[in-house]
Amino acid sequence: MGHWWYRNIIEPGKLPMLLALVSFVTSFLVTRLITRMIRAGRGPFGNITPGGVHVHHVVPGVILVIIGGFGAVGSGRHGFGALLSAVIFGLGAGLVLDEFALILHLDDVYWSEQGRKSVEIVVLTAALVALVLGGFLPFGVNDLTVEERQNRGLVAMNAATNFFLALIALWKGKARTALLGVLIPFVALVGAVRLARPDSPYARKFYANRPRARAKAGLRAFHHDRRWAVPRRKFQDFIGGAPDR
Repeated sequence: MGHWWYRNIIEPGKLPMLLALVSFVTSFLVTRLITRMIRAGRGPFGNITPGGVHVHHVVPGVILVIIGGFGAVGSGRHGFGALLSAVIFGLGAGLVLDEFALILHLDDVYWSEQGRKSVEIVVLTAALVALVLGGFLPFGVNDLTVEERQNRGLVAMNAATNFFLALIALWKGKARTALLGVLIPFVALVGAVRLARPDSPYARKFYANRPRARAKAGLRAFHHDRRWAVPRRKFQDFIGGAPDR
């Protein structure tokens, strides 16, 4: 484990990224805990409203992201400055993406159905950063043996293939399958070969003169949404809290 840690985290200079990921996830979880306590009227916390203006936590998040980002650019990958900048950046990114839906809709939709997008983007971001931290790409590691280089090269090729299939799945209107397929092998393949969703760009281009394909795609999308809507909502409610009904 110590050998893996040095070869894949310390030597390639990924320790700042690891600290940024930990601080990002911690910032998001702590923020969600505090906002849920405020919503329930528990604990000593409350909204910040100087002069009657509700200051959303995306505001200090943007400030921290700017400080951490410029600090990371100026400090390089090694040294205490890089580590501190990574932590600051991760804390700010957690605050910003926790209100991603607010930025997207330009409205306070934190506890609405639209607010679920914030939870989805945070989970996706954490998963993608964790994938990069896996340390299996053949870059930044010195003195690789021939076998290690071949193994890492094969994994890199597989990742590129999954990404290409994920783009096809996204073209077919399967955003969640595409995003999950970037992380998990063969998931994107399933999304790429199956029927497209009826409202996707792929369906509008290739199903325009195929009424049976359009009907079958609509029926499959209906059954898929009905099957997975409840589990997806329960997971989002567990992470971020249930929206207002």
